[in-house]
Amino acid sequence: MTTLLEIKGVSKHFGGFAALSDVSIAVARGERFGLIGPNGSGKTTLINCVSGSLRNDAGSIVFDGRDVSRLPAYMRTRCGIARSFQIPRPFASMSVLENLAVPLEYVVHRRSLHTADTRGEAMEILKDIGLADKADTLASSLSQVELRKMELARAMAAHPRLLISDEAMAGLSSNEVSEVLEILFKLNGTGITVIMIEHIMQAVMKFSQRVVCLDAGRIICEGSPAEIVANADVQRAYLGA
Repeated sequence: MTTLLEIKGVSKHFGGFAALSDVSIAVARGERFGLIGPNGSGKTTLINCVSGSLRNDAGSIVFDGRDVSRLPAYMRTRCGIARSFQIPRPFASMSVLENLAVPLEYVVHRRSLHTADTRGEAMEILKDIGLADKADTLASSLSQVELRKMELARAMAAHPRLLISDEAMAGLSSNEVSEVLEILFKLNGTGITVIMIEHIMQAVMKFSQRVVCLDAGRIICEGSPAEIVANADVQRAYLGA
């Protein structure tokens, strides 16, 4: 499998605090990749560096052979990197469909908007996610699991090649977790590479083909789900052994 995302020696400091120290990860095209670690381990900082919300101090972010380390977040989205957020950030006064129209109009169809059927395209995405019946509902009235699904739908509206799912299942019931997992499997089945950041270990182990565990800004283990849960360093740092 060819590499889609390559994180090379990335470091990030906040004052004297090293949030990331020389982190290197390669994610293959079409891979289901898990990123775990205790709170404060650097997971969100790393993803913020990949998506462009933060600028890494050292190292590089290479996406599909192109160094995107100095590109702003919106340009990385146009390159094919999209993410959902742990805390949903909808345009609360807009409908669910209108929330999807924003990335469709400003990322996908910015040069050909006059010929694009953004409503039709948004509806197709909502059907795939399971929110078609909520298309004209205000985002502010959605339930927690519906908000998480809409976050994924908005990310998909940017037509990504890499989707970063940042704790999309936090606070959900076991049935709701299964619903979100089913969506992520379905999206990956269309060829989209997925990075899952999650504290629900059962979900990570079921979804991921490969997992990296961070602790204090460094990689302490990389391997299959079975290798990760059996690793003594992971057990001490994250699983509570």
